[in-house]
Amino acid sequence: MIQYMSKIDYSNLDGKLLQLLLAVLETGSVTGAAQRLGVTQSAVSHLLNKLRAITGDPLFVKSGRGIVATDRAEGLAAQARALLSGLEQFAQSGSFDPASWRTTITIAANDFQRDLLLPALMVRLRACAPGVRLRVIPSGIPSLGMLRNEHCQLVLSPRPPDGTDVLQKRLFEDNYRVFYDADMREAPRTKAQYLKAEHVTVQYEPRRALDLDQWMHAQGVRRNFQVMVPGFAGLAPFVKGSALLTTAPGLLASNLLRGLASAKVPVQCPRMPMYMVWHLRHNNNAAHRWLRGEIQALVPDFVHQRSLST
Repeated sequence: MIQYMSKIDYSNLDGKLLQLLLAVLETGSVTGAAQRLGVTQSAVSHLLNKLRAITGDPLFVKSGRGIVATDRAEGLAAQARALLSGLEQFAQSGSFDPASWRTTITIAANDFQRDLLLPALMVRLRACAPGVRLRVIPSGIPSLGMLRNEHCQLVLSPRPPDGTDVLQKRLFEDNYRVFYDADMREAPRTKAQYLKAEHVTVQYEPRRALDLDQWMHAQGVRRNFQVMVPGFAGLAPFVKGSALLTTAPGLLASNLLRGLASAKVPVQCPRMPMYMVWHLRHNNNAAHRWLRGEIQALVPDFVHQRSLST
């Protein structure tokens, strides 16, 4: 039986052990961590036992056929991400070369911005920074904790969290469109036709409407929602083959709502912004500045493509 020390011996910690902790936590297995780190399972087990002895905690315990992190491991993970970020900045204090960057970048994004931006970003990373892995997590309605606790390094969202220690950059704005199945119905041309129809919308959290839906409701626009789905990817299957309408960002016509007809929303409608958000600790990091620049460079291409198709 491993005897855990009651106090952390800081001198035995290094970046590889911190990476190991995160790899096991994020993959949920020793096998997955070994594959991510490019080492053997026995090496992971050996280093994990070393980390357990240093921290004085089992860190991961068996649960069914897998393992789960202890509360201690969950708490240490946030510190590990921050420490690794500091080590990365220390190593990159001089010039930054994307080709030599070795890391996993976690970006929080819902399906709209995920499918619109991140596949193209991955193409750029493959070409310029092949050592960078991309991990995408759902942002839902993003919180400050996601960035403060290093659950992710960037958030892409139309609703940036508000805090003095986070920064944001507006990437683009999009017009809302009303999407429908042209084989089943015509576009609603008047407010009366729009309000008479049945609608599908997105609801990320219970009793928390989209910004658009909240705005319309405040303006007295009462729509008849028959279906609520947890993401934009769920809209098209309900609209296709039915007379249902959905009001969504126009850029979705290029991916998630491809194949549906769309028209101008026949009621007053705001534009939807999209922001890139990051924590202050990464603001002057050369690698993160480069990454943010790569994301910004993607925007003109798809905005131009959208303007040609409308």
